[in-house]
Amino acid sequence: MLYGIQDISRNILGLGSRPGRLRPGEFWALDNASFNVLRGETLGIIGPNGSGKTTLLKILNGIFWPDKGQVRIQGKIGALIEVGAGFHPLLTGRENIYVNAAILGMTKKEVKSQFDAIVAFADIGDFLDAPVKHYSSGMYVRLGFAVAAHCRPDIFLVDEVLAVGDEGFQRKCFDKIGELKKNDCTTIIISHNMHTISSFSDHVLLLDKGQAEYFHSPQDGIRGYNHLFSQQSNTEIDKNCSGNDSIQFVHVETSAKKLNPGDSFTFRLSYEAQSSFPDVEIDTAISNGSDSRLYFQATNRAFGRRIDINQGTGILEITFKDIPLCQSWSKIILAIWSQKRTELLFWWRVPVEFRGQAHASGRNLLDIDYRQEK
Repeated sequence: MLYGIQDISRNILGLGSRPGRLRPGEFWALDNASFNVLRGETLGIIGPNGSGKTTLLKILNGIFWPDKGQVRIQGKIGALIEVGAGFHPLLTGRENIYVNAAILGMTKKEVKSQFDAIVAFADIGDFLDAPVKHYSSGMYVRLGFAVAAHCRPDIFLVDEVLAVGDEGFQRKCFDKIGELKKNDCTTIIISHNMHTISSFSDHVLLLDKGQAEYFHSPQDGIRGYNHLFSQQSNTEIDKNCSGNDSIQFVHVETSAKKLNPGDSFTFRLSYEAQSSFPDVEIDTAISNGSDSRLYFQATNRAFGRRIDINQGTGILEITFKDIPLCQSWSKIILAIWSQKRTELLFWWRVPVEFRGQAHASGRNLLDIDYRQEK
């Protein structure tokens, strides 16, 4: 509280904060995050949790004051940063439309002219005249996005809050963002969904521990983002090469993590089993590298293969053959379960980059090969 009083007092007196000093235990949430966004452009901001993304949006929206540097903005801002931001919990949805729109700079006349469109977009039904304290997080986002998108902003700031909406509403939101973009609205969007970033962004700002790196190409930015997580994954995976007291996976090898369309990928697991595990179930999957949506999932039963892990040492090799993916970051996932899935014996996730263009192969199903060695 003392720090807060000191900072507020200095700001009131026009002295500003002390930008060159950090108090004990403090760190820079953002440090030299410099960039320009032109009219009609879309900037995607990506990075791990806690990297400073939401802090940056709050600075752009005027919620926080920067300790150093400056922000220059031309035009009216519409922002959707936090679920329920700007809503009074005791007011109804109808009343909060007027309150939230006024915060965003709309006049009462403008709100009335847009009111029906806002209500139709939010699609919250009979809850329009209920206090918003009874709303779910999804309903908050519906109403908040509807108001922000219809205030005709010159600059639209969108945080990851869209992730709490259902798929149908997300589709409507992305259509609206595309419509705003056509009308020369500048959009700055935070997302962990790399498909969203690559689809909408003209440029990308990658944040990591407050440090910013600007990319003109979204693909280069996404590649940098996935490189951060691949380094983390490599560290974490070394700790997961174990089963339980009855089986130890002592060594894991994988093939190259940069593949071309049609290449194969192999897991090779060395194990030491103190007892036998008959009829294990090997669950394999390939997911989108950013939001874990599955491209493919199957078990050895789908390929008619029974796998028994016998007592002693051995090697289990699982190969994804001729993977028909291109121009994407993906994760290849392997899980080994005991019979009837009573216990998870092993789990591993590997980030993989697919490059180049795919060629039609005429196949409808990915093929997986299972091999065992003593």
